[in-house]
Amino acid sequence: MTITIDRETARAAGPKPADHPPVHIGKVGVLLVNLGTPDGTDYGPMRRYLAEFLSDPRVIEWPRAIWYPILYGIVLNTRPKKSGAAYAKIWNRERNESPLRTFTRAQAEKLGQALTDHGTVIVDWAMRYGKPSIEAVTKSLMERGCDRIVLFPLYPQYSATTTATVNDSFFKALLAMRFQPAIRTVPAYYDEPVYIEALARSIERHLATLDFEPEVLIASYHGIPQSYFRRGDPYHCHCRKTSRLLARRLGWEEERLLTCFQSRFGPEEWLQPYTDKTVERLAREGVKSIAVFNPGFVSDCLETLEEIAIGAGEIFHEAGGENFAHIPCLNDSEEGMAVIEELVRRELSGWV
Repeated sequence: MTITIDRETARAAGPKPADHPPVHIGKVGVLLVNLGTPDGTDYGPMRRYLAEFLSDPRVIEWPRAIWYPILYGIVLNTRPKKSGAAYAKIWNRERNESPLRTFTRAQAEKLGQALTDHGTVIVDWAMRYGKPSIEAVTKSLMERGCDRIVLFPLYPQYSATTTATVNDSFFKALLAMRFQPAIRTVPAYYDEPVYIEALARSIERHLATLDFEPEVLIASYHGIPQSYFRRGDPYHCHCRKTSRLLARRLGWEEERLLTCFQSRFGPEEWLQPYTDKTVERLAREGVKSIAVFNPGFVSDCLETLEEIAIGAGEIFHEAGGENFAHIPCLNDSEEGMAVIEELVRRELSGWV
């Protein structure tokens, strides 16, 4: 006779000695991680955030002996005020937080609701830089009984400056743990059909609300230095493929959907063409109507709301353009949540 034992019965805690230390197991954690956010727009919180971000060797690969004097002698004395003013333009006043924190929390809450059919799953969220930290949330998941964790760096296109540094921080947190969880990491999804379809539907829906038809649609991705690409970072290739697949899904010629890169920093040459220069060039060449969207960002943030929706729009109008639109990120929209849920459910397979 064959006896079948279900997973929950097999994993049920048996009797323990009276002096046994507390052990919590049997749950599966899902940890969504985005880039990060300051706690406020004033000098202090901005400086703390920028110091953590810009001291990451994955972000700035210069030798510490060269970079740190610049960072602590110049950058952290001048940039916090400028960055704080930029954040103030897009700050969520109602909740006193950045939009990135608002949207990431909402994504985690909605994903948790979508996964209620799996009673053993706990969804939480963290930031690579700032709070809540990856270390703190990972510890919290373990304390709540998660002996298996799906780590989801919220970046469609892989880069060492984003995905890899999230992984670094997560595994660094595990170094201090005696009892470590089993781990799965969600891979880059730049060419996943559900992601391409979500982008296309979001674009189509937004364009239908405009009172003009854009002559050009710009896909603006965050840039990285050319030197990182030459050392083997696949980010540029991932971005190009996303744009190519999206143009095909929309039924457009690739010339109508331009791929550009934004947010360059420092003296190095970055991936090109640059978004700001392209927007200005198009206006000077007589293009009157454009729209810009950010397929490399899962949630709207400083780089999309201030740098593009506000800054790029001003550049376009000042150069002679007439109609400018910024298409929001997927955020916690129905399309955006469909992407996150499908990828997470795939990684949970076999665990729940």
